[in-house]
Amino acid sequence: MTPTQRTLQLCDHIATFTDIPGQIHRLFLTPATRRLHTYLTQEMRQAGLQVRTDALGNLRATLPCPNPQAPTLLIGSHIDTVPNAGRYDGILGVALPLALIPTLPPLPYHLELIAFSEEEGVRFRTPFLGSRALTNTLPSLTIEDPQGINIQQALQAFPTDPNQPATLTPNTFAFLELHIEQGPILESLNLPLGIVESIVGQTRLSLTFVGQANHAGTTPMPLRRDALTAAASFITHVETLAQGTPGLVATVGTITAAPGAPNIIPGQVTLSLDIRHPDDCTRLRTRRTLTTAARAIATQRNIEVHIRQASQQSTVLMHSTLTNLLARSAAATANPAHTMHSGAGHDAMILAESLPSTMLFLRTPHGLSHHPDESVLPEDITAAHQTLTHFLTHLDPTQIQPRTHLTST
Repeated sequence: MTPTQRTLQLCDHIATFTDIPGQIHRLFLTPATRRLHTYLTQEMRQAGLQVRTDALGNLRATLPCPNPQAPTLLIGSHIDTVPNAGRYDGILGVALPLALIPTLPPLPYHLELIAFSEEEGVRFRTPFLGSRALTNTLPSLTIEDPQGINIQQALQAFPTDPNQPATLTPNTFAFLELHIEQGPILESLNLPLGIVESIVGQTRLSLTFVGQANHAGTTPMPLRRDALTAAASFITHVETLAQGTPGLVATVGTITAAPGAPNIIPGQVTLSLDIRHPDDCTRLRTRRTLTTAARAIATQRNIEVHIRQASQQSTVLMHSTLTNLLARSAAATANPAHTMHSGAGHDAMILAESLPSTMLFLRTPHGLSHHPDESVLPEDITAAHQTLTHFLTHLDPTQIQPRTHLTST
């Protein structure tokens, strides 16, 4: 069986580990994840790896090199999913290197394969718990899921080993994550691989327009204080600005109107706003422009607007030496690749705060991800295997200097 066939076989079988029959639905520290840990532990040991589960449920497997004092390269991705997910988001970054490891020649460093226990943030509404543990940025373990179970309680019910700290292995010198692109860029260019040079910054806001609810039949149009029409005007402004700004994406993903009856003028509307751009200055300038526009629309319509920032993440640059080696490895193996930004967040974004990191993307057919029809092309997996093999066999730990500037300016 080729590494490509083995990768697809692993992904197909891992998809059967689910908490909801008929779907791929596997959240942090659930029974399906427990069963998957057992399966992956067996597969990793058969590949000659030394396996452990750390205190936060990250599954970690090491391929040791003959020199015990050698540094460690960390490679991997996450194994949790969104609800009703596809079979490649996250898990491909674990299955692909696991399939490749038996074919590798001896390396001058230890190779640690990690399956992060949580990245999506679905169960506890807080993403990147697995990688944040390794960077000592883990939030409170008292955060609860919708059933009132907190993280600490969930960990106690999961077969973690409290004697295995959820920290970086000493002398870890770099991190590499493989992932499907989750977008249409590589397909539009007809290229199998993407070299990620940065993970874009993101600002999330919540805006509430407050007008006056009133009878829809008796209130003349000029005398209305309609919160929904104000919100609609703002949403149109968001789209217009984003379409006219290269590299910018801005999304209103949720909107709720109250009281929510067909014969009542909406008195209050709350919407979400997601702003992303590779350049932090452009993203922050867009934030100011859009919040100013929201206030102007509210004033013009004699209503109020309240703006709250839900989260903010600066753009994270990948390590240039690692990124350049990935690009050279793709070229050396005759696999064309496109240097690009990632519009989605990944564990590499978190790990880059602590050690040099980079990412390799695989083309996503139809740009479809977070969906049951998510797919990947076998020939792209082969291209990734070839590129990764060249990368691993030409990587010199002594040439990887720690990063001092991890975000864009």
